[in-house]
Amino acid sequence: MKEAIKISWLNNLAFEAEVDGHKLLMDRSPEKGGKTTGPRPKPLMMVALGGCTGMDVASILKKMRVDFDELSIEVKGDVAEKQPKEFTGMKIIYRVKGRGIKREKVEKAVNLSFKKHCCVSVNYSKAFPITHEIIIEE
Repeated sequence: MKEAIKISWLNNLAFEAEVDGHKLLMDRSPEKGGKTTGPRPKPLMMVALGGCTGMDVASILKKMRVDFDELSIEVKGDVAEKQPKEFTGMKIIYRVKGRGIKREKVEKAVNLSFKKHCCVSVNYSKAFPITHEIIIEE
């Protein structure tokens, strides 16, 4: 099985990616020679992680019949100070809102995502540590 995307140069430092039939613009900031017509590629790595685990957690919680009103994921990345300024770690903050939500169910969903379902976290964790925090609000 293989995955493939196509990325095309538009102009200056702007590129357009075609992913699953959707178009995504990427660009650099003006300080780096771009025009900010789209997000930079490095933050999109955090989007991939947050989106992957978020979809897993939402699906698992629904299967567990956990009735939540809101689920948000914040991803924070630690970046090396010297070039190539790669990620040295990431932290995911899961915020779940709803009445009577049991922490152990949310923890189980998060752990299942990390250990079994989220291919992005599995790949990234080979390169740097990933930690998480769970916040439950009524």
